[in-house]
Amino acid sequence: MTEQTFSKYAQELCRLLSLIEVTSDSGEKMSLENGMNRVTSTILSKKSEGRKIIVIGNGGSAAIASHMQNDLCKAVAVRSLVFNEAPLLSALSNDLSYTVAFEVLVELWAEKGDVLIAISSSGQSQNILRAADAAQNKGCSVITLSGFKSTNPLRHKGQINFYVPLENYGFVELGHSILTHYMSDAAKDRISAK
Repeated sequence: MTEQTFSKYAQELCRLLSLIEVTSDSGEKMSLENGMNRVTSTILSKKSEGRKIIVIGNGGSAAIASHMQNDLCKAVAVRSLVFNEAPLLSALSNDLSYTVAFEVLVELWAEKGDVLIAISSSGQSQNILRAADAAQNKGCSVITLSGFKSTNPLRHKGQINFYVPLENYGFVELGHSILTHYMSDAAKDRISAK
């Protein structure tokens, strides 16, 4: 087995980014640029309406969610929150189940017109899927970021769905991190351009 070099790793990441697929809630394909423009417009409209953006994920995706929430609050000045507080998550998981923990919190905090950004490398995490359903039931928009199998169920839960077509956690998480950085940076840049 040959050793992976950084150059090959970076080349693979660049190749992967060019393969990201974006679809609407009806399954219609759109360009990555169009998908990003729609998300940026959504973030800015929610800011002007005083709505919230809720970002969720598990494990590495939770770290991406926290970073995005930080950037949305600090750089874009839009109300944003995550549900990563360990005592609350462990209490809900222990008393109810981890499968419903995010769903319970979405039902508590989400309001009609808010946005849920759901991040899951596999697109199969039941707690993320249930939270996406709960957000839609509350009248929220849903944006998804997933990877692994093209048939993953999260990929069909959002009004805008970003799919990284690879079954490698590191690359999928890097793709999601780059996508979320761009979303907040593009929103910040549009505000600065006014």
